[in-house]
Amino acid sequence: MAFIETKDGTNLHVKDMGQGKPVVLIHGWPLTGDMFEYQTVALLESGYRVITYDRRGFGQSGHGASGYDYDTFADDLGAILDGLNLDGASLVGFSMGGGEIARYLSRHGAARVQKVVLVSSVVPYLLNTSDNPDGVDESVFETMKAQIREDRFAFLQDFAKQFYGVGFISSPVSQGLLDWSFLLGTMASPKATVDCIDAFAKTDFRPDLASFTVPTLIIHGTADKTVPIAPSGRAAAAGIPGAEFIEYDGEPHGLFATAPTRLNDDLISFIG
Repeated sequence: MAFIETKDGTNLHVKDMGQGKPVVLIHGWPLTGDMFEYQTVALLESGYRVITYDRRGFGQSGHGASGYDYDTFADDLGAILDGLNLDGASLVGFSMGGGEIARYLSRHGAARVQKVVLVSSVVPYLLNTSDNPDGVDESVFETMKAQIREDRFAFLQDFAKQFYGVGFISSPVSQGLLDWSFLLGTMASPKATVDCIDAFAKTDFRPDLASFTVPTLIIHGTADKTVPIAPSGRAAAAGIPGAEFIEYDGEPHGLFATAPTRLNDDLISFIG
């Protein structure tokens, strides 16, 4: 099944591979479901059924003019779980993909879900506010939106370097992988690319944490400059009862590519 239609008529591009226990991988901004290349191969080779999809506005899914909010994203995830009739699924959300899981659990419950993994996730709240002092200043996100409107392609190239921790001395990923990430980013709707910044930056998932009623693993890099660990990974670990938390020392945001073997091993061990 290449596409699943949501309740508002948006087509979501879905890849459903393999047999066994289902694992749904939910991608980050501004990429597509294909970002999970390393994880998809490892999970398939370990006997899992792997489902990836492109968020609305990204990749090969429908590129509407609106609908880029987490209630809609959560219902889109619900459409995929229902459309594929998945039960006992493990949900893995990377970066803004963690928000889909949080809002899905609060809107739809955990009846179809067995386990949850948040990787470099924006949950519970990324924005700096009076009651979230470790968050990121709003000016950072406004600058990102301005740069995208001015030259989305230059922004994507620069953003990828921070995303993977590429600097003057360190280069944990190849130029080829940077080029690939750039191409995935260019597939997105420019409107979705801008609108999703407000979605992942300004959505407060703290009220959703109580809905995490299944075993939850949180993984976050200590050197993540895109989604700093304090208001995200560490705060989520403190707010989700019984959550297992693993910090990857020195790893950047895109640890799915900078530490793929470790991440794959941790995912497979946890999903069991």
